Amino acid sequence: MRHFLLGLLAFASISAFGSGDIARGEAAYAVCSACHGAEGQGQRALNAPALVNLDAEYVARQLISFRDGWRGGDGDSVSAIQMRAIAATLRDDEVVADVAAYIDSLPPTSTEITVQGDLALGQSQYDMICGACHGGRAEGNLALQAPVLAGVDDWYLMSQIEAFRAGTRGTHPDDRLGAQMRSMAGIITSDEAARNVVSYIRSLEPQWK
Repeated sequence: MRHFLLGLLAFASISAFGSGDIARGEAAYAVCSACHGAEGQGQRALNAPALVNLDAEYVARQLISFRDGWRGGDGDSVSAIQMRAIAATLRDDEVVADVAAYIDSLPPTSTEITVQGDLALGQSQYDMICGACHGGRAEGNLALQAPVLAGVDDWYLMSQIEAFRAGTRGTHPDDRLGAQMRSMAGIITSDEAARNVVSYIRSLEPQWK
């Protein structure tokens, strides 16, 4: 419970007050740049998504999730385990907020299409499973802590759906949002269905910050 409350504090510092210090965040981001790029543009070869296309709130929550052991445990992907080790260096929630604020200050980047699926089926499945929380155009919903999906690397979305379905993400007893996502991802019962949903999301116009 303590970690959950700390996570909410870091989330509040980004979403409600915008108090992350960009200059401090730039210095702290140095440890991230080797994988995610100097401009947060990501590196597919290292399974490092473009951070600049992710919500600051989502970035902060995931850093805390890795740091506190909700993600990156036994059975998780190599990249997730590596992220847990890196996030462990961010001991102060204010530093997490600073890093997220710095990433949020960088310009978004275009992403390559790597996932192919049936857009019509994907839209139907998205509307049924995802739209209520993430929005009709995948624009996200801050009140529900549902991040923007439009513009996010499609391969990253695929990997996270797979992780939720496999139970390597969203199983920590304190991870309420992860548990909700795991339940929703469980409705996507095949890899083909996941590709359809992700292809549809990738087809949507990003709502850039």
